[in-house]
Amino acid sequence: MDLRVAAYAVVTDDDGRVLLARWIEGRRVAWTMPGGGLEPGEDPEVAMRREVREETGFSVETTELIGIHSRVIPANQRIHRSGSPLHTLRIVYRARVVAGSLRFEQNGSTDMAAWFGLDEIDGLQRVRLVDIALRMAKLRA
Repeated sequence: MDLRVAAYAVVTDDDGRVLLARWIEGRRVAWTMPGGGLEPGEDPEVAMRREVREETGFSVETTELIGIHSRVIPANQRIHRSGSPLHTLRIVYRARVVAGSLRFEQNGSTDMAAWFGLDEIDGLQRVRLVDIALRMAKLRA
């Protein structure tokens, strides 16, 4: 079984909007939480801040660790088939913007980022992690 550890952020602004990134490497283009996989030896909080900056242009500071989501993806459901299941551990933080301006990632796993009101998110093509992270952050029931 393969293992992938990743760190993501629930970033909100003063208007209660949530920052999302559009993931383009899946089976379908879908909105996700900004974040991604840890580099070897990288601290999860550092990885989250690096990934948010790469995907959105914003520098963030962590306000709290809100949870860890664990999922095993069967081998036949993996995007990149390898013959073995994938165990994903997704570490989710709350964070706030401290610097930067919105910009889009170039040549990465995402192609744009945007702010969305909670009422807009239901209408988006999104990965399950969005709903999971919003529940962890107590922004959704």
